[in-house]
Amino acid sequence: MKGPLGIELAGRSLGLYAGAIGIVVLGVIFAQAIKYALKRAGLDEDREGPGVGAKSLAGMTLRNVVLPSIYIGSLYSAIALLGPSDKIQHFADTATLVALLWFLVRFATHVLHIGFGRWFERKGHETTRQRIRPLLAVGDIALWTLAVIFLLDNLGFKISSIVAGLGIGGITVALASQAVLGDLFSYFVILFDRPFELGDFIIAGEIMGVIEGMGIKTTKVRSLSGELIVIANSQLTSSKVHNYKHMQRRRVVFSVGVTYDTGRELLAAIPGLIRQAVEARENTTFDRAHFKDFGPSSLDFEIVYFVESPDYLLYMDIQQAINLDLVESFARLGISFAFPTMTVNLPKPD
Repeated sequence: MKGPLGIELAGRSLGLYAGAIGIVVLGVIFAQAIKYALKRAGLDEDREGPGVGAKSLAGMTLRNVVLPSIYIGSLYSAIALLGPSDKIQHFADTATLVALLWFLVRFATHVLHIGFGRWFERKGHETTRQRIRPLLAVGDIALWTLAVIFLLDNLGFKISSIVAGLGIGGITVALASQAVLGDLFSYFVILFDRPFELGDFIIAGEIMGVIEGMGIKTTKVRSLSGELIVIANSQLTSSKVHNYKHMQRRRVVFSVGVTYDTGRELLAAIPGLIRQAVEARENTTFDRAHFKDFGPSSLDFEIVYFVESPDYLLYMDIQQAINLDLVESFARLGISFAFPTMTVNLPKPD
């Protein structure tokens, strides 16, 4: 005589159903125990940035790979225990493979994001997630593409013919989009070589402004007049870029011209007057001042000094103060600033 567990339902005994349910329940209990341990350890949330260490990475692995695998594996084992038909078993195999690939690829992309972030931090890059987002997008696409190819191969598709078709199509696309690929490679050059960062003030050819965004194909520059300039990455990497953000001091060269009727003693005194005007300002280092040249309508002096700050407004304030001091001291000594003049000699009439 059969016991209660021997009663058959849909061709299977209740004991078999009980065993399948037991497998699922044990899997859920085991998974909940892992989640509770992760919560107690403070590893129940995904983290990115400098605080991500080996412990956090282990917790992330348990949450994103081990826990889903336990749920999926217990459900798959319960279905296999019931001995379903070939169609149901094939569906279970495919669904299990898709689910596992889904969680594995999501975990791999998350680790990729963390890995690149930590690498840039170790290299001392002043970067943000916005800057490396195109690179991460390329990595995500590559991982998902490999996962789809692996899935199709396990489902019985002929991957070799698909890959060959993709190769021929890739060559065609590459030939048709050489400019786009050039900008893409230029993006990687900018990303790893770091000629500039977000927020840097640059001059590249006729373009002058602050870097606001960097993408796979273009870089966005906010000009001094306010408009947004979108420039191809290949154009930036092929031109000379002046980056002013990391400038520690500013070298200033300017000239002063006085009239030709200025006496020798006053000419000899002018470099000292200029030096006093420069050294009277804070954040300046005087270099030299010399009577340099006989101009078309002036006697020219060249002055060189340094502003010990990259601040452009500070430089302009200092230059303005120096100019005002020179105007005052020249007027006191009777020295006249030169301006374009011309003397015309007319012949005397007969």
